[in-house]
Amino acid sequence: MKRSLLLLLIIVFSITAVASERGPVFVVPLKSEVSEAQFFFLRRALKTAEREKASGFVIEMETYGGDAMAAVDNMQALLKSSVPTFTYVNSRAISAGALIAMATQKIYMSSTAVIGAAAPVASGGEDLSKTMSDKAVSTFSAVARAAAQKNGHNPDIAAAFIDKEREVKIGDVVIDRSDSLLTLSAEEAARVYNGKPLLAEGLADSLDEMLQKAGLAGLPIKRVEPSGFERLALWVTALAPLLLLGGIIGAFVEFKIPGFGLPGFVSIGCFSLFFAGHYIAGLAGWEAVVCFSLGLALVLGELLVHPGTIAPGIIGVLMIFGSLVYAMVDRWPGQPLWPTQEMLMVPLIKFSFALLTATIGAYLLAKYLPATSFYQHLVLADSVPAGPALISADAGRELAFLERGMTGIAHTTLRPSGKANFGDRLTDVISRGEFIEQGTPVRIVYMEGSRVTVEAASAHELS
Repeated sequence: MKRSLLLLLIIVFSITAVASERGPVFVVPLKSEVSEAQFFFLRRALKTAEREKASGFVIEMETYGGDAMAAVDNMQALLKSSVPTFTYVNSRAISAGALIAMATQKIYMSSTAVIGAAAPVASGGEDLSKTMSDKAVSTFSAVARAAAQKNGHNPDIAAAFIDKEREVKIGDVVIDRSDSLLTLSAEEAARVYNGKPLLAEGLADSLDEMLQKAGLAGLPIKRVEPSGFERLALWVTALAPLLLLGGIIGAFVEFKIPGFGLPGFVSIGCFSLFFAGHYIAGLAGWEAVVCFSLGLALVLGELLVHPGTIAPGIIGVLMIFGSLVYAMVDRWPGQPLWPTQEMLMVPLIKFSFALLTATIGAYLLAKYLPATSFYQHLVLADSVPAGPALISADAGRELAFLERGMTGIAHTTLRPSGKANFGDRLTDVISRGEFIEQGTPVRIVYMEGSRVTVEAASAHELS
């Protein structure tokens, strides 16, 4: 008797210990329209489940469908997950919802639920043209069949959800005729043919019952809800090239004018939104922000602390560019730290577009901005100190020898303000926006009060 009791205690302890080692079950609702914002939420939940070594990932589904491309994104994310995936169709998994369910390993349904009717239609709900419909049906049928085959579902059922001309038979039993689009009730989906259910593993009238039948009962449940920030992440990631463009051009203009003003705040705002949005979307981590910050520090050090050393500036620029690309890489837990060529393709396209556009924009700004009243206002506001607008008689006499067209040598690097030698006189000057290296010949192009504006000149023009 004592031996039996001891053996029973050992068995109970062993089962408890094994259960305690299993991770939680993630329950994720899909009760809205399938969309890109919803995909960001599901992907974030999937990555969190993988990091926490979850025992299961359950989609509690109640949707009429939505964006077909977003559905494919959801499917691809589920298919690459290392966590066991389940769909519990609480009431309906229609259209895009049915496709997403096929990408999970097990499907359970409530007794009143339905699943199917995934034929592609236009964004307004109207039918596609014959050619477009044929292309869409062929494409999405292939995607659905592949997902079904990987997860052990009947690929003909997946195709019949999309293609109304496909007939489905099991033995002599006709499941779906070739003149209708397949939609299954819960009982039909769970009906057994040749020892195997048609689609659903079983019926469950509650999530607890579904977890019991799936062997997930007794494990801690972690419900994940979408945040308002995930909708912001949708817009931020979609506008990533424009945010990069704004950040780069804002930084360029800020370096072209003295002091710190509106362009600097625009640049900081764009880069902050870029990193924050990609962090919320589950793409970027803090490593991208740290790399960007270190690169920026090296570039600023090159410009302001030790100009002319070149190497820190080049390294800093590479770190900045690398962090911006890395922040857009869709990297999953367990994947190697260094992204593959496939993972880098889309981020590199976005970054190249932003960089090319910013280069063109910077060239046009450098050429035309200094001639605008807006630029003159910025330079005057930051360059002229507060105080009386009138210059002193001594200052006037000191500048009396200068005249428009006179040439000299830049005594310091003009960024864009600095000093220049005209003859044996050292004078405060400002360029028209461009950086002029120390020792470069300069020519006076504009004078107003104590403000002397210069531009680069050729060596043979020296007075």
